[in-house]
Amino acid sequence: MQVEVLASLDQVAAGQWNALVRDNNPFVRHEFLAALEHHGCVGEAFGWLPRHLLVRDQGHLVGAMPLYEKYNSYGEFVFDHAWADAYKRHGLNYFPKLVSAIPYTPAGGQRLLVQPGREPEIYPLLLGAALQLTRELEAGSFHCLFPLAQEQDFMEQQHLIMRHDCQFHWPNLGYSCFEDFLARLVTKKRKNIRQERRKVQDAGVQVRCLDGHTASPADWSRFAFFYRHTFESKWGFPTLNEGFFREVAEKLPEQVLLVMVDQDGECIAGALMFSSATRLYGRHWGCTEYFDSLHFEACYYQGIEHCIHRGLQVFEPGAQGEHKLARGFVPTLTRSSHWVADDAFREPIRQYSLRECQGVEAYMQSMQQHLPYRDNMLETLSGGSTGRKSGG
Repeated sequence: MQVEVLASLDQVAAGQWNALVRDNNPFVRHEFLAALEHHGCVGEAFGWLPRHLLVRDQGHLVGAMPLYEKYNSYGEFVFDHAWADAYKRHGLNYFPKLVSAIPYTPAGGQRLLVQPGREPEIYPLLLGAALQLTRELEAGSFHCLFPLAQEQDFMEQQHLIMRHDCQFHWPNLGYSCFEDFLARLVTKKRKNIRQERRKVQDAGVQVRCLDGHTASPADWSRFAFFYRHTFESKWGFPTLNEGFFREVAEKLPEQVLLVMVDQDGECIAGALMFSSATRLYGRHWGCTEYFDSLHFEACYYQGIEHCIHRGLQVFEPGAQGEHKLARGFVPTLTRSSHWVADDAFREPIRQYSLRECQGVEAYMQSMQQHLPYRDNMLETLSGGSTGRKSGG
């Protein structure tokens, strides 16, 4: 076995990397991760330095891990600001750290990419290589964010610290159409969704659903503007750009869903989603005009219709958002694993994370009391999507 550390994903052939990708997950594919590097979305400017791991067996790629050397906690969605603050108050450096994640993407998926059937052999090699690199770089910690359930289970068996959080995902229970989905909801929620969709229709806007083949350069230019506008007006500096969006659309055209909203011949809003073989992932939204319920239509209801039409099993619309509950999304557990180098901090952080897990469990139980589905659907949902481990 030979382990390599890459400073650029272009150092490995796309076909070799993608052969290890399950469910055709768009964010784990070579094309997506390489596009981030090609257009400066990761690198020194944003504190995400590629340190991807490869494991080869007699020259054949049998394992890989998307991995970054980090100098901040931006774009991770598993917040460790309290940990960094504790280090600072004790006169210690929390950064750099190593993070296995998809930059700016709180979606479940592979972090330990392994040739099928060789997990018991390659998982330990990848984790061991990541921890060894952490030590070599004199980094303070290693973090694996939103992994598959079996990967998380493995890392917990290796005594890494676990953290839990809650997102709201939409489960496709074999619906034949959007009205079939609405029929499963309690009357009040069903009426509310119909009213929201009617408000958008009455506003006189047109909704276009595009993919990488049908979206034009003008569409991507406009969407990139929406993305910049959203971040600059609310959340800070935009990290993605038009070049990145266009490259991903060109390389993964069937996995892109771009929802654009027009009024009087002008595009006023857009939402970007990506799909795997079984899931839809909502990622970005922006607009220049505000209409009642337009965000719900573009970001949620169009995505639900897409899942029903394509037979996708789950819709992950992104992190946070209790407002999603009333629109058919259910509380879903997400997990992550963490290794802390400092002996003095390891146990306090473990206890912090344990209390956090207990708090998340209590929160999810409270959210499950407000599921919008009819009584005869609650048992199915509570035993399935609400208790299911993320990324399975």
